[in-house]
Amino acid sequence: MNEFIKLELDDVTATMHKAIAHLSHEFLKIRAGKASQAMLDGIMVDYYGAATPLTQVANVNTPDARTIAVQPWEKAMIIPIEKAIMEANIGLNPQNDGILIRLNVPPLTEERRKELVKKSREEAERGKITIRNIRKEANTSINKLKNDGASEDEIKLGEIEVQKLTDTFIAQVDTLIAIKEKDIMTV
Repeated sequence: MNEFIKLELDDVTATMHKAIAHLSHEFLKIRAGKASQAMLDGIMVDYYGAATPLTQVANVNTPDARTIAVQPWEKAMIIPIEKAIMEANIGLNPQNDGILIRLNVPPLTEERRKELVKKSREEAERGKITIRNIRKEANTSINKLKNDGASEDEIKLGEIEVQKLTDTFIAQVDTLIAIKEKDIMTV
């Protein structure tokens, strides 16, 4: 096989792995009834005028399955952290005791579980679309190698390999969504 096609296949594999890793990270943000530090990922706090990730201004942990505790490293930051959590609209009400902010994660209703499954499926579909777009870009790149001396057979083999990779990674997305759905629907 042409070395440029091999390089393209390596790039495709690496990019698809990144897409799967991103999907896994997005799934962590969708709560399944248990408290998770990942639920607070992406929350930015006003730290002396600069938007700073919550995890860089406070210690976040889960003392039990229904509680998230946020302990600021500076006492003055407790109000901005509380405000940032409320503005993030993650469905949790912060309880400030002056030292620590507690977030109680309520148990999920059946209706909310179904909404979360739907949201998870949408996220999985976005992951599949990303993988298909990677396939499309790879096939375009491989077809351009015709000008660089790659034969028709090498190009066809390259496209077949890209399709095999695509099928493998789509199957991984299907596995991840099945696991996430089971996790969400487990009471």
